[in-house]
Amino acid sequence: MKSRRNFIRKSGLLLGAAFLPFPGCINFSQKKKLGVALVGLGYYSTDLLAPALQQTSYCELKGIVTGSPEKIPVWKQRYGIKDSNIYNYQNMHQIADNDEIDVIYIVLPTGLHAEYAIKAANTGKHVWCEKPMARTAKECQQIIDACKANKVKLSIGYRMQHEKNTKTIMEWAKTQPYGQIQEVSSQAGYNGGTINPWKLKKEMGGGAIYDMGVYTINAARYSTGLEPVAVTATQSTRRPEIFTEVDETTEFKMEFPGGIIVNGKTSFGQNLNKLAITAKDGWYYLEPMQAYSGVRGKTSDGKVLAPMGKTQQAVQMDDDALAILEDRPVMVPGEEGMKDIAIVEKINASAANGSQRVSL
Repeated sequence: MKSRRNFIRKSGLLLGAAFLPFPGCINFSQKKKLGVALVGLGYYSTDLLAPALQQTSYCELKGIVTGSPEKIPVWKQRYGIKDSNIYNYQNMHQIADNDEIDVIYIVLPTGLHAEYAIKAANTGKHVWCEKPMARTAKECQQIIDACKANKVKLSIGYRMQHEKNTKTIMEWAKTQPYGQIQEVSSQAGYNGGTINPWKLKKEMGGGAIYDMGVYTINAARYSTGLEPVAVTATQSTRRPEIFTEVDETTEFKMEFPGGIIVNGKTSFGQNLNKLAITAKDGWYYLEPMQAYSGVRGKTSDGKVLAPMGKTQQAVQMDDDALAILEDRPVMVPGEEGMKDIAIVEKINASAANGSQRVSL
């Protein structure tokens, strides 16, 4: 706990004030665009979400929450954000009184998701939370419960499930145009230089299995349309001086109903980006399966799955905004994010116990 407090203190992520109760229903049907506040102004918010919000049709960047005052002038100048829509981690509960903000998007280190997603829900605003949803399934459930108690919608930022070719793979899991699925290989990782320090901290939700592993686990589930019944896993590092608390590489096998086997791999030390499905009468794959620049693939009968040519985050946020405006279920609810984290916990348990087979 001491290391976590030190991290929060250094990052400026101070504990917020007391929660406010849900202030009442907002008439979203009268709005053409929803106002979004980004919580955390790191790389993903700065380089991807904020620019993507300039391309959306049903939502727009209206506010920010940051513990770094030096970033505020840049965001004000670049996006015209009002002073009244700028918050820090101590006063973010006051968003409850701001009619210009309809959605709070949590874009913080994984270990802080539960704390701040719950704070967001308690403002009465809808909640978007980046993946991985949280460190534990218990924390995921706490987020879900807070959103239900405050009668707000919760969406998890699985951009791939909004992407055209990924949606095709999900449909093929149901229709099986190449026959019964037999085996899947799901791999995601990168061999970068400097790794963000929080990604090396266990209490912050660091490690390859959280950061990139959720891509492989979620892909295993949506490409088969099934839930796993057991996992076995190993974890390793080639840089023990860096990876003292978390995994650098995790390899795992997931067993699914009907004898389907998914071999997964995720790493901070290798470039991996492919989802391959072998079926009774053919095969198909996505490579890359989760690149920001676009997802593409091929099939055994010569089909080419070309990139959709749209910014994935913009499509994701428009889909989630429309679900709010039209008062219908979101595409990727909290329960979906929680399923992946429950599997992450089982993978970690297997790796910690000599690759013991762990039932789900």
